[in-house]
Formats: sequence, structure tokens, C-alpha cells
Amino acid sequence: MILNTFRNIFKIDDLRKRILFTLMILAVERIGTHIVTPGIDTAVLSEGFKNLQNTLFGLYDLFAGGAFSKAAIFGLGIMPYISASIIIQLMGAVVPTIQKLQREGEEGRKKIMQWTRYGTLGIAALQAYGVAIFLQSIQLADGRLAVPTPGFGFQLMTMLSMATGTMLIMWLGEQIDDRGIGNGISLIIFSGIIARLPQSIMQEYTIFVSGQRDLLFYLVLLALALGIIAVVVLLTQGTRKIPIQYAKRVVGRKVYGGVNTHFPLKVNTAGVMPIIFAQAIMFVPSTVLNFFPSYDWMITLKGLFQMDSWFYWIVYGLIIVFFTYFYTAIALNPVDVADNLKKQGGFIPGVRPGKKTSEFLDNILTKITLPASIFLAVIAIIPAILAKFLDVSYSLASFFGGTGLLIIVGVALDFLQQVESQLFTRHYDGFMKSGRIRGRR
Repeated sequence: MILNTFRNIFKIDDLRKRILFTLMILAVERIGTHIVTPGIDTAVLSEGFKNLQNTLFGLYDLFAGGAFSKAAIFGLGIMPYISASIIIQLMGAVVPTIQKLQREGEEGRKKIMQWTRYGTLGIAALQAYGVAIFLQSIQLADGRLAVPTPGFGFQLMTMLSMATGTMLIMWLGEQIDDRGIGNGISLIIFSGIIARLPQSIMQEYTIFVSGQRDLLFYLVLLALALGIIAVVVLLTQGTRKIPIQYAKRVVGRKVYGGVNTHFPLKVNTAGVMPIIFAQAIMFVPSTVLNFFPSYDWMITLKGLFQMDSWFYWIVYGLIIVFFTYFYTAIALNPVDVADNLKKQGGFIPGVRPGKKTSEFLDNILTKITLPASIFLAVIAIIPAILAKFLDVSYSLASFFGGTGLLIIVGVALDFLQQVESQLFTRHYDGFMKSGRIRGRR
């Protein structure tokens, strides 16, 4: 069945071209992650980065697809663009001008996109300057420097290389949106995370061949991975359907409305953002403490913020729960939904339009967000638990939960949806025999 579906994909000329174009763009992006910024001793950089994996720099490297740890021209990845988008989105909740643009349709969207691009360039330039200062500070015990000739010239070159690299990645993502399969930015992040998987598997294979672990261990690990992925799919696709009715209106001889439908409230409206925010906050203490002398009390404090610490897990989980509610409140405003329903003549059966509808939606959203936030917290902590109790390398354990797995599953499901829609419009079967993948109706 699946093989037939893949054959059908390449039978459709337009879909085949879009997929091949997307793969070509992703290949270009991966090449850029291996082109090192001029003026850097890569051997020293690699050695110096070993102690920074569980810090903010390690998180940044995840989204840059490993390019940050190599100080490549794509070393900043797409994070400046994501940061600019989040800032604009947060400002939209408090700045009237941006709120007005968000309601103006296509013209407003273009203006917001233009501001986002300017913001991306500014953030990328500032971050590149910070990266240049950071690279100049890396020095090994034998006195070797990651940047043999530091100074203004190196800083300017790094700013130009990395800021330009970020803008190029943003442009590549837009090309995938226009001429590829869609969701270019997400696919670029997805490819960067997946690129780490072969190396992690090879490390485990070396351990298996050496006889340190048996086949049963890996079978249990595989079963656990499938179970976690199934839970993540349910969390990503889960919705609460709110019944909506539209009143009948008679205009001349025509009758409008009288339709029964539903409004889907996603169980996990916040997506992966709460984990990203929480990780960034939790990595701040360990990152800052790396730059201070190793006093006894400081070593103890640093131990509390290590990924294998119970204190870290509890605080991390609580921050995720908080940010899940916070980001959900920003992403979906029940008052706006209630107002739009009222304008369109729609109502929830048994609930009065207006304020009562917004309160009803807010109450349901609060209830379904609680289990979602708890599940997100558990999924985020799973890699650290596996690394501590099963002695799995963290590079492999990161594929069993956390930011990486949520992005992989979310992007993969969205990619399948894009392909399915193309197949169904041309009367081909999708990936599921019975029709669309469950949860997308």
C-alpha cells in the first residue's frame, strides 16, 4: 500500500517536481552547515565545544543542525528568524498597530513579513557579533586558541558571514514554500535534527559490536521509541470539537446558513514552543556558571542545573506547564473567536453569543491544556531519564523526546498532509487506505 502511494507521488509531474526541488534546497542548506567561517582553527573549536553541549550553545547547535559547533556560515541557523517571528507575535498582543495589520489579510501579512525580515537581519548581526566574541574566548589548556588572529577583522568577517548565512537560509525556506512542498523553515530545522541520527546510531552500533549491550536492550529501546512517538502523534493531532450552528437567513428567495459544523480546539495549541522557552531558561544558569571560577558552592549549584538532576527535572517540568498556558493564551484568544462567530451568525448550542461564548471556550481551553502541558513536560524529560538510568548517549536519547522529537513528528505529519492533499485532488489513494490520516478531518 505504502509503496503504491510512493509510486503515485512520482506519477504526478507537479508533485514530483516540488518534492525534488525541496530535496535540492535541503541539500544546499546541509552543504552550508559544513562551510566554516574564515579564521577559525576547527580542531581547537571541536575540543572546546565538548564541555558546552548541555548549555544554551548546545540548544542553539540543535536548531542549527550542528552548524553552530562548527562555526559554519550557517552557524546561526534559522533561530534569528524564529526569534523575530516570536517577538512580532508577542508584540501583536499589546501593540495596536500590529494588531491592526494582523486583521488586514494579505496586505497586513506582507507588511508583518517585511518587519520580520528586518528584525531577522538585526538579530542575526547582533548574535553573530556575540558569537565572534565567544569564539575568540575559546582557549585550550595547552594555550591554543580557536581564533589564532582575533580582532575587529575577524569579528566583522563573522558578522558578515553568519548574518548573510541566516538570510540565505530564510530565503531558501521561502523558496520551499513557493516552489516546493511547503513549510520550508520547519523542513530545514527537521533536516538539521535528522542529520544527527546516523552518527548517533553508529555510536550505539560500535557499543553493540563491542559486546557491552545485547540485542534485547535495543529491542526494548525500539519498542519504547514507537510508544513515545505514538503518544506524541496523539498529542499533536488531538482536538476537542466544539459544535457550532449557523442561524438561517433569508435573502430574497435564497436561504443562507442553517449549517451544523464544529470548531476544533487543539489539545496542544502551543506546539513545541513551551519546551524551547523552558530549555533556554534552564540552560542560562549552567551557561553563566561556566564562565566563573569553580568554587565548592558554585560546583554544587551547577550540579542542580545538570540534566541528570531531580531538581532540574522538576523545575523544567513546571516551567513547561507555565509556558504551555502562556503561549496558548497568546496563540488563541477566546474573545476574538467568540466575536468572529457572532459576526458570522454562528453560536454554540446552549451558550449565549458574546461574553458567555468566550468564557465557555476559555474554560474548555484551560481544561484540555492541563493534560497537554503535563504530557509535554514528561516528553521533555524522557531523554535525560534514558541517559541517566539506561546509560544511553544523550545524542541518541534526544530522539526519544524533547524538542527534537516533537519537531520531527510535527513536521513529518505536516509533510504527509501536504502530500495527501495533492494525491486526493488528483484522485489517488493517500498513505491510509481509508482516506486521510486520522485527526486531519
